[in-house]
Amino acid sequence: MGQIWFVTGGARSGKSTFAEQRAMGLGRPVTYIATLEPLDDEMRARIARHQTQRPTTWRTVEAPRAPAEAMRAAPDGDTLLLDCLSLWVSNRLLDLGTDAPSAVEVASMEATLDAETRAILDLLATRAGNAILVSNEVGGGLVPEYALGRAYRDLLGRVNQRVAQTAARAWLCVAGRALELPPLEDR
Repeated sequence: MGQIWFVTGGARSGKSTFAEQRAMGLGRPVTYIATLEPLDDEMRARIARHQTQRPTTWRTVEAPRAPAEAMRAAPDGDTLLLDCLSLWVSNRLLDLGTDAPSAVEVASMEATLDAETRAILDLLATRAGNAILVSNEVGGGLVPEYALGRAYRDLLGRVNQRVAQTAARAWLCVAGRALELPPLEDR
């Protein structure tokens, strides 16, 4: 069975580059699962730049809201690289259609994301290939001023914790450097 690896860090911390290097180092075909939606010209340019930087042999699947489906469809022996959980959570939260979600809406979204995250992790546990999951670490800064930002921080923090608790290996990227986190003793 393959392993689940988790790479986190702040924006522009080097986490995606580090994850891509790990994926290349495994020597297996790679299925890259992208969650960024090309909503404007800047995002389209960013996507194009990232695509030109990746090996042409990598298969890219756009899955902004349903990464589990893309993972399920990938060849079993491929290394899966999901970049990133933070955009997936953002996309799902924005589906609520409000800047000020109620406590009930946030609780419902938390339950939904928890179930979807468990489904992703359960699926990955049965695959032959490794999976590398990338996410932003958003809990180290100021408390967001707006309800939507606070909900996002809390929801992503919970998703990240669940993934990190399941992952065989985890890294925190800071200023282009990756620090491997010690393994959990009670996994």
